Amino acid sequence: MQGRRTDAMNGVVEQESHFLADLGRRVRHGRTVRGLSRKTLSQTSGLSERYIAQLEGGQGNVSIILLRRVANAMGVRLDDLITGNDAIPDWVVMRDLVARATPAQIAAAKAALSGSAQGAGAMRQRVALVGLRGAGKSTLGRLTAERIGWTFIELNAEIERENALSVREIFAIYGQEGYRRLEQAALRRLTEHPGPMILATSGGIVAEPLTYDLLLQNFYSIWLRAKPEEHMQRVRDQGHLAMTGDHATAMQELRAVLMSREPLYARCQATVDTSDVPLDTMVDRLTAAIETRFGLAASA
Repeated sequence: MQGRRTDAMNGVVEQESHFLADLGRRVRHGRTVRGLSRKTLSQTSGLSERYIAQLEGGQGNVSIILLRRVANAMGVRLDDLITGNDAIPDWVVMRDLVARATPAQIAAAKAALSGSAQGAGAMRQRVALVGLRGAGKSTLGRLTAERIGWTFIELNAEIERENALSVREIFAIYGQEGYRRLEQAALRRLTEHPGPMILATSGGIVAEPLTYDLLLQNFYSIWLRAKPEEHMQRVRDQGHLAMTGDHATAMQELRAVLMSREPLYARCQATVDTSDVPLDTMVDRLTAAIETRFGLAASA
């Protein structure tokens, strides 16, 4: 009996170790995909860099393990105790139905909950440019819009205009969560913008699932893809490298962010490679992608 009890306890300890490791991985991925360094996360969360490093390394606070044991003993999920969804009586049912749903059923549910018919944005002449900082979203978007006679809008500029604050001021006052909330509101308003348009988005828009899904459903999204070295050189040319530290550290961080975001960028309907080609060729490629999608006549 004692031996069985010991084996069972060892099994629980092993499961908890895996849980902490998975938790650390998700924290690290969430931080990286948002382009946050440990130092930045430490400053905004009020937690030490050492604690964040321990958390990401699978050595989280024992309190989460104790709460997990309580949840297991009650036969409920840990997230049911901490997410505060008890105000929605059918939340548990909906969550379980979604877990078993087919991709088509999930797409239909998303369309119904968002209040828009599925694919409604597909026929509208709206293009969103997605990619890491330095991909050329603003430059190529503006030049291509001029070439084909469409309106060009930069999402960050729209957020600044609507709130009478710079992006830097928004982050300082409201934090990243506040900025993302304003970003989603601005994007939702732009889905009603009349006429053809090209929208340049922020590099981190892909890290917010609801906002990114709103973008993908209402815009023909194009990933402007480039090599990490080109991203870095363009950021240097823009004079922003000092914000990310020395070159070696900045390059390492950039590669990590790009790697974590690539699966999200790859959800775009099209990809335009902007590596190792002159600016005119980049514009040609982006123009061709848009003209092919919307059947536009070649513009002079």
